[in-house]
Amino acid sequence: MAGFRAAAVFSDNMVLQRDKNVKIFGEGPEGETVTVVFCSQVVHARVKNGRWEAVLAPLKACENEVMTVSCGGVQQSFVNVAVGEVWLAGGQSNMEFELQNCKGGKEVLKQEKNTGVRFYYTQKNAYKDAHFYEAERNSRWSEFDCESAKCWSAVGYFFARRLAGELGVTVGIIGCNWGGTSASAWMDRDTLSRDRELNSYIEDYEAAIAGKSEEQQIKEYREYEEYDAKWQKRAAVEYAKNPSLPWDEVQKLCGVNKWPGPMCCINPFRPAGLYECMLQRVMPYTLRGFIYYQGESDDHKPGMYDRLLSEMIAKWRSDWEDDTLPFLMVQLPMRRYEADPDYKHWCLIREAQMKVFRTVKNTGIAVILDCGEFNEIHPKDKKPVGERLALQAMWQVYHKKEEKEAFGPVFESAVAAGNALELHFAYAEDGFEVRGDGSGFEVAGEDGIYYPAAVMAGESRNCLRVSAEKVPQPKYARYCWTNYGPVCYFGKNGLPLAPFRTGKDEKQSRSTGEKVEIRQIMEL
Repeated sequence: MAGFRAAAVFSDNMVLQRDKNVKIFGEGPEGETVTVVFCSQVVHARVKNGRWEAVLAPLKACENEVMTVSCGGVQQSFVNVAVGEVWLAGGQSNMEFELQNCKGGKEVLKQEKNTGVRFYYTQKNAYKDAHFYEAERNSRWSEFDCESAKCWSAVGYFFARRLAGELGVTVGIIGCNWGGTSASAWMDRDTLSRDRELNSYIEDYEAAIAGKSEEQQIKEYREYEEYDAKWQKRAAVEYAKNPSLPWDEVQKLCGVNKWPGPMCCINPFRPAGLYECMLQRVMPYTLRGFIYYQGESDDHKPGMYDRLLSEMIAKWRSDWEDDTLPFLMVQLPMRRYEADPDYKHWCLIREAQMKVFRTVKNTGIAVILDCGEFNEIHPKDKKPVGERLALQAMWQVYHKKEEKEAFGPVFESAVAAGNALELHFAYAEDGFEVRGDGSGFEVAGEDGIYYPAAVMAGESRNCLRVSAEKVPQPKYARYCWTNYGPVCYFGKNGLPLAPFRTGKDEKQSRSTGEKVEIRQIMEL
């Protein structure tokens, strides 16, 4: 029957979520009845407004099952279906970063077999034209092998591999990410528009396209794509000659880099664009939860990032019709380009991420402060990132780990102690492990001027005393309040102390509206 099909996210090798009602959905002729048969269940759904949705009762974990979906004499069959755990991996380039390119990735691809992980990549196309629908129809779930898995999200893979090993079930990852994207690209326009501050993303977009027809916008963007393809080839040649070539020198040799291109109706970085062209294409596929690694591309508006992220989480949960869905985020690591001053805007993004963790229910946070690389926005070692996300899941979602196993020390409170501040930390009952020189701690008095601090043990193992000769009466303290610097303090479980500050500098707490110059392409 013309027009009948299950959504593209349903295919051979797919993984369905265990122990929850499972939604199967797609398109069909108005008023027709769709029948879904799976694991002895037979369910029916009526097509309404061109779409249908059938609901399977909760399923137990299993492997190698067959599902049939039929309507009006037309049938789709899906083989090698597994029931296990399903997570959506969202964010930008560090979530997108491929297994074949990460540290140890090539060895993983050569050596590992039957890892219990499967992957579906939501096709990357930011404009709904004929190519969009064709590419979507050709998208498929895949099992792990050295060829198919090389383009999988490295963070998603290491997260899922750890879960599969701990839980003993197949784990499916739905990759839904795009390098260089703001969280505003993954939200609907209405959510952004109704908030006075977040509406600035819409206002910036509207100003960029003012007076331009859709045809003109598309023409300009296609011209940019052609220019960028040639630029990338020239840059690849120059980087092959000198991998450490400074960004300004690259542009002298290759011409101005125009990424991310003119803002327009087909630019993937436009507000709500990937929400419509990627996220909506897989919702409401039944999930256990979300993992999310993003924030780099919102560092020009860091003061509103906690609101942006909180609203996005609420919207995703609303779309999946489950306001308890776990949302596990990655806190940004250390990072600064060599040519840049320390803008300290990533400090604000990290602080916002911790605030969301503390204030939004059913969220988790993987602290990876020690996993950054100087002069590199794409750190290569993704295994600890995925595994720290898995620790969060094993504690909060699956209840297989104790809470203290999932966290390094996290700041709780500060108490004046003469010429020092005594800092108290959660998840530090066993004390601290110090690595390298320096401390990363600073203190300030009433004037708010910070000085490097000396650190001594406090009265209990979860306390530290910080002081500085130039600050006789310290009022504020902060730790690793820098875009990039040494990470010295860890819990006894090997997880880093999360960055923090005890008091806010209001001059730095809100967005300046200034766009920090891009010195390296953030899109992969």
